[in-house]
Amino acid sequence: MINLFKQKEKLRDHAANAKPVGKKQSAGELRLHKDISELNLPKTCSISFPNGKDELMNFEVSIRPDDGYYLGGTFIFTFQISPMYPHEAPKVKCKTKVYHPNIDLDGNVCLNILREDWKPVLNINTIIYGLYHLFTEPNHEDPLNHDAAAVLRDNPRMFESNVRRAMAGGYVGQTFFPRCT
Repeated sequence: MINLFKQKEKLRDHAANAKPVGKKQSAGELRLHKDISELNLPKTCSISFPNGKDELMNFEVSIRPDDGYYLGGTFIFTFQISPMYPHEAPKVKCKTKVYHPNIDLDGNVCLNILREDWKPVLNINTIIYGLYHLFTEPNHEDPLNHDAAAVLRDNPRMFESNVRRAMAGGYVGQTFFPRCT
């Protein structure tokens, strides 16, 4: 019995003198760290960590389309990653107010892989490419902004004019859009 008590005492002493170990990372944090280290972004996209690299679960992605209606604009998206990632899709919002059929005026994004088509095999790189694709090929068939979708479907020239006006910092209908070019 005495040896057992000595072992417990040694363990207690060791624990008291040991240096504290950093916060244990969740499986979601580990996966996100892997995803970020393997990013292969288009040259028109960049990632930043406003709260520092120690807080990977919240970051921003900047997209500057080099083709299509949104050429010359800069659009910022916030990503909030749940500890349940990759079993739960990231929450993505557009910080830049934009006239777009798949992004509403509150910044909600209509991208199927962020909703019903999310699978744990998808990653951050896939989402960024999906967002980039929304700017090069806006989809009027699955809209969040129904007015913009109807204009894109019925009058692409008017849609292009509205996008240019909005990106330059102006009104489209009753809605003001800050400059994003």
